[in-house]
This record gives sequence, C-alpha cells and structure tokens, in this order.
Amino acid sequence: MEAPSLPTVLLRPGEADRIVAGHPWIYQGSVLRLTQPATDGQLVQVKDHRQRFLGVGFYNSKSKIHVRMLAPERVAVDEAFFEERIRTALAVRQKHLPGASSFRVVNAESDFLSGLIVDKYEDVLVVQTSALGMDQRKPMIVAALQRIFSPRCILERNDTAFRKFEGLADANGILMGTLEKSGPGVAGAPRAASEGVDVRLNGLRFEVDIPGGHKTGLYLDQQVNYQRVAELAKGAQVLDCFSFLGGFGLHAARAGAAHVHLLDQSADAIAASNRNAVANGLAAQCSFETVNVFDWLKAQTVVPPHEKVVPRFDLIVLDPPSFTRSRSAIPDALRGYKEIHLRALKLLKPGGTLATFCCSHHVDAVMFQGVILDAAYDSRRLLRRTATYSQSPDHPIIPAIPETEYLKGFALEAVR
Repeated sequence: MEAPSLPTVLLRPGEADRIVAGHPWIYQGSVLRLTQPATDGQLVQVKDHRQRFLGVGFYNSKSKIHVRMLAPERVAVDEAFFEERIRTALAVRQKHLPGASSFRVVNAESDFLSGLIVDKYEDVLVVQTSALGMDQRKPMIVAALQRIFSPRCILERNDTAFRKFEGLADANGILMGTLEKSGPGVAGAPRAASEGVDVRLNGLRFEVDIPGGHKTGLYLDQQVNYQRVAELAKGAQVLDCFSFLGGFGLHAARAGAAHVHLLDQSADAIAASNRNAVANGLAAQCSFETVNVFDWLKAQTVVPPHEKVVPRFDLIVLDPPSFTRSRSAIPDALRGYKEIHLRALKLLKPGGTLATFCCSHHVDAVMFQGVILDAAYDSRRLLRRTATYSQSPDHPIIPAIPETEYLKGFALEAVR
C-alpha cells in the first residue's frame, strides 16, 4: 500500500483541462513544480496551479510523460486496486465480446491502467508493462490475475520500444506456471513445448507462438473484423495480403470462398497459416506464398505497353503492419499506402471488394480514405464504400484519449 502522504505535482496554468477531461498523460513541460522530491515510479497526487486536486498517478522523471494518471480520486494502489480495475475491464469484454475465449483483457489507457496490457490466449495470459510504475508493481498485477483467471501460465513480453523511454530494460519470460501442455497440437501431431498455444477465434483454431510471435502473439484487435470481412467472401477468389497467421484468409475460406491466396514475407508466418488451414480443414481452398507483398503486387500489375492488367480477384484484403510510428514519417507512409492500393485496385474485378486497414495512430481515417481515393483516381476506378471498420471492442476507444483509437478500415466496392 502506498504511503498516505504523497508528493504533489503542481501543473502550470492552462494544463489541467486535458487531465480533467480524462487524458491520463502529464508531460514534463506541463509540470510547474513538485512540492517535495518523488522517486521514479512512486504514486503522486496532482493539483492544478490553484492547488485544486485532480487525482493520483505514477511519477517518472526519466520519461517525457512525467505522470500517468490512475484515478481522479485518492486511491491506494495495491493488489485490491488492480483486481478491481481488471475485473471491471473484463466485464466490458464479456458484455461486448460474449463467448470469446481469447481477447485483450486490459488495454492500458483504454482501461485506465496506463502502461499495462494484458492479453488472454485461452488459459495463458501475456503481460506487457511499458511504464515504470506498472513494471514495479508486477507482483501485484500477477497476483490479481491469478485470482481472477487461475491461468495455466502468465508470461511477460516486455520487449517494446516504449520501455526504453521509461528507463526500462527488456524482460521476457514466464512469471508463473508453464507453457507446456500435453496432447496433440493443432494439426493432430504431437505438440512440442515451444510450439505455442492453440487459440480459438470465432470458432477457428490458430497456432500461436506466444513467446516469439508479433506483439503478444496474435493480432486480437481484428477479431470482429475477421468475421465481418468473411461475409463478403462466399464464392469469391480472395487475395489476403500481409496474411500473418491467416486470420482474414481462413475466415474467408470457412465462409465459402472459392479460393484464398495468402501472402506474407515471413516464412514462419506462412508455415503457421498453412498448418492452421490444415487444422481447420480448409487447406484445399488455400494457397500460400512467402513473398514481399509490395514486390508481388508490382509484378502482377506490370504489363507490356498497350496491354491491360487482367483483374483476378473478387475480394482483396490489405492489412499491412504500421507504416509509421511518428508524425515525421507520415509522408513516406502515405506513399506506401497509395502504392499498395493502386496495385490492388488493378487486380480487383468490377463489382469486387477491397477490404483495407490502417493501424497507424498518426494516419487518421480521413487521411487514409484520401490516399485510397488518390489511388482510385490514378487507377481509374470508382469506389462505393460499403462498410467502415474499427478495432475490436476488447481494444476500447476513449474519445478523450485520441491515442486509444488507431485501427481503421473500409470495405470499398469497385463500381467500375
């Protein structure tokens, strides 16, 4: 339990409004002074320049984010605090993703636990702590998770770039339990201890390498979109670009696609998606290719003079990794987005649908749609927007915290 007398962080005039509105980050430049020294990671109270109480949060002088707010009232940050916050977050998932067995339990700022992410993969939990205050309280967090979930294993995947801004080193490994599980793997073969975890998304089985996979092992933020895009796939020739473990492609195959071709530059991801297709009885409808997607799209759309590209696909999915992690790189990112859309539109049949996604917070929906329309103009295609996509509800969006909204997407039908 925190000491009852807390150091006070006083804010400069004009800096309190954003905090009162609900944003949890207090930057170094917003701080007027501390009333007494505070150790990094310590709980502090925050007041405006008129000494009006605004809440409590974790302090870190080494970070540009000097304080990460936790609550607008005085609270003791102990195991009971974490248990209550995590149970509240879990109730949101149970309400909006009923029946899901794998999902994000805690999404940092979205669940008022800035610097903490917890993902649930069946009976395995993965923890990420990207803030010093959270990292110091890992034992409390693990104890709370054990009480709520009784998991087989809790791992930490603390290898994100954000940690270095908090003065934290990488830390990966098992915090409790074991990953080993007896029994057959996803394809019916004996399971190796390092083979990962069998995860179910919308009734499909996916083999997930939790210790070594992307993010915490899987892109859980597309769980709802996998289903929605698959509704467009019946009888279709489908191209799944940046397919990773086959989320969009395998959902499309199950929905009755005539054929799905999956592309990814990672040989490991393609091998895993192939195994996932076999495990789900969908291999006959799927083909796989390890390739740079940009190069593949360019090769398929370059034709001799006076010839036209022959469109081959009824549904094309573009779900690339983020092209930018900073505002300064936005122009380069937009050029990349335009290039893949220009090439994809040339391969899309009239009446076909392009389902496209952007996961960069720095490229908003208006900017993203604008670059798609630029590509449509250059390829002489006219598009009808038939759906708008966002992140799954286990990645909640708090409008007062713009950083919580990052994934956006559209279904665009080629009118001509």
